[in-house]
Amino acid sequence: MMLHGTGLPPSGLRFSARTGDGYTIAALSGRLDVARASVLREQLLGVLRPWASRLVLDLSEVSFCDARGLAVLVGTGRRARLLGGVLRLAAPSPAVTAALRISGLLRQFDIFPTVLAATAQPQAGTSWVPAQALPL
Repeated sequence: MMLHGTGLPPSGLRFSARTGDGYTIAALSGRLDVARASVLREQLLGVLRPWASRLVLDLSEVSFCDARGLAVLVGTGRRARLLGGVLRLAAPSPAVTAALRISGLLRQFDIFPTVLAATAQPQAGTSWVPAQALPL
């Protein structure tokens, strides 16, 4: 495994990325909101390359996600697809799940319960939906 970079950017959102199992795995921690979205966008685009376009985002430690944060996820997914890759979301926190559900974006992403499941699953379209996201 190779560590791409870690750190606490000035915005306060923690970001770390590593490679393994043919994926770049980025772990996020903190608030994904308008104040932090542009920094995260640059970090995510920085790890996507034509030869490394399969990205898994570990969202288990994200405490808040607003519309700007969702826009970063959508844009990152688009960029990964343009490079011939994929974006997979792993272990989204309840805050992220709620934001995805409310926005109508929940079914637009491949979502998995763990990073391991996201990297082990060979095909898109077989994602897991968090129970709290299912309609009542």
